[in-house]
Amino acid sequence: MVKAHGVPYLEVKEKKIILNSSNTNDVRKILGSPSTVGTFDNTVWIYIEREITRGDLLKFGRNVLKKNNVLVLKFNNRGLLVNKKFYDKKSINKIKFASAETTTIKRENDFVYSFVSSLRKKINDPLSKKSRKQ
Repeated sequence: MVKAHGVPYLEVKEKKIILNSSNTNDVRKILGSPSTVGTFDNTVWIYIEREITRGDLLKFGRNVLKKNNVLVLKFNNRGLLVNKKFYDKKSINKIKFASAETTTIKRENDFVYSFVSSLRKKINDPLSKKSRKQ
């Protein structure tokens, strides 16, 4: 039993898409709507093909990833395909991610943070000085 997700036969269909010749309409005819569109750039379209099957007895019947293909397409402002990258299961494992970390902002010296904190303390104090006198 194979569970499939995404665009079937992505590896075959992506060969029909030609750089600097195919446009967004051609891509939609061949592959359909993209699985996802770039978060910060709408000209980046991503298509996914994934197949999972049951493992054999040695894998104790666990799910085994059979296919994990990703196609990343980049269009220019006129809708013409300018870049195409295809990743299969082996090449995805070779992608290197940045090791830099984002520094956090220190809020100790921030005026707004201290002001809001003092307001929160006053709101959360169930026994304020006025209620204690009564």
